[in-house]
Amino acid sequence: MDVVFISPGNSATTYQGLSQEYAAIEPPTWSLLLANSCRAVGYDVSILDVNAEALSCEEVAKRIEDLNPRLICFVVYGQNVNAGTTSMSGATFLSQKLKDLGIKIPIAYVGSHVQALPKKALEDEPSIDFVFTNEGVYSLRNVLALQEINVNSMENVKGVAWRKDGAAIINKSESVVPQERMDIDLPGYAWDLLPYDKKPLDLYRAPLWHAEYDDTRRSPYAALQTSLGCLFKCNFCMINILNRNDEAEIGVSSNYSLMRYWSPEFIIKEFDKLVELGVHTIKITDEMFLLNRKYYEPLCEMIRDRGYGKFLRMWAYSRIDTIRRPEVLKLVKDAGIKWLALGIESGDKKVRLEVSKGRFEDVDIEKVIGQVHEAGIEVMANYIFGLPGDTFESMEKTLQLSKELCTMGWNAYSAMALPGSPLYKTGLEEGYELPQTYEGFSFHSYDIVPLRNKALTATEIVKFRDEAFIEYHSCESFLQKVKEKTGQRGVDNIKKMLEVKLKRRILEEGGD
Repeated sequence: MDVVFISPGNSATTYQGLSQEYAAIEPPTWSLLLANSCRAVGYDVSILDVNAEALSCEEVAKRIEDLNPRLICFVVYGQNVNAGTTSMSGATFLSQKLKDLGIKIPIAYVGSHVQALPKKALEDEPSIDFVFTNEGVYSLRNVLALQEINVNSMENVKGVAWRKDGAAIINKSESVVPQERMDIDLPGYAWDLLPYDKKPLDLYRAPLWHAEYDDTRRSPYAALQTSLGCLFKCNFCMINILNRNDEAEIGVSSNYSLMRYWSPEFIIKEFDKLVELGVHTIKITDEMFLLNRKYYEPLCEMIRDRGYGKFLRMWAYSRIDTIRRPEVLKLVKDAGIKWLALGIESGDKKVRLEVSKGRFEDVDIEKVIGQVHEAGIEVMANYIFGLPGDTFESMEKTLQLSKELCTMGWNAYSAMALPGSPLYKTGLEEGYELPQTYEGFSFHSYDIVPLRNKALTATEIVKFRDEAFIEYHSCESFLQKVKEKTGQRGVDNIKKMLEVKLKRRILEEGGD
């Protein structure tokens, strides 16, 4: 065995009481992509999904001993595309435990946190032998091509950071897969390597809202991408960190804005595989699926023409200003996309522009949401409280807008200085308090420390967000809409979810 890809579990406290029933369990996208990429050039690979199988450290160690790989690669991305740092908590606990249990095989990490902070990751975590500084496709091949993987002598390996005489060294960067080689060097997903109970992908479950608040529709569940990266440079986002092509100690995602696509003819084959496996609930993970008509329109047409749209239950992300053409909405609906996740972020245009999501001057948000609803597509509306420029008044304006829009899905985060995002660097430069633990970056954890701004403390932002969550999901007009769409069971599931109260250290201690 050449390499085992490990998808680690989250810490038990990352999602608090939401973890048992409500948090999604997604297939490990990048483990699947990297595994298939390595197989395509002749390497023998395996995947251990610790999260899906709820494996203990001892069980992981036993499986690794049985497989006897040359390399262990932890693939550490969050199921939310901006939450890779949060997953480092469970990952580093496991990798240190493996070392303690006597595993001598080199341990590498790939993922958004180590891409953003490669030197700091090595300084903080002795259980990590080296890290990949971008998506790792070619640098992983560089490592596997070595006759012997010597973690103390990696001077000539492009695309890694490692330790030399105890000091962290960042090697010359490696390129990411170029557009013209996406179908070749990232040739799809190794679905066959995933664990399952009775049928493929039945250990994975969608968010409750994606299943229209019906538990029976959450599994089997899959997530895939038709593109990588994003063209935009939003202050709060670190999605583009996987594209980094420099040796900076602190990577900033806005420096690496790039979008690459698989061909529609290639991606439709992945849908064919999932349909054959009996998977109907699917997330399209692209940050901006409905952006480039050259790619999404022919793919949607092929999905529609195969008849998949009649039974698929999919959701996808989009900018709110790319979906105003009725014919686009009809095509999307005919392709089985039942939900669009839209980044509204703030009800205040000035705040939206300040974080560079931008250029909403000519967009009537209420009109666009109305058009989506008229097309028979539900909306997962995403908001952020505490953005630079936010005040109590602007946050209240955002909450009231969300209630007026009355979307079936509602998601709000406290603005977070996620490693890799421009806000992280801003936080360092301004001397704001940043989380001291990985879990402090989690939107749902007890230890959350969002980024304060000039008008609001971190405590005020968290308090507003948590109260807004309850207020929206208790709103009579929202509950009535859920009842009309899903029946009383959907309403009952929402009320049950509201019984889970998130605890926050910052609120208990009354900090800044």
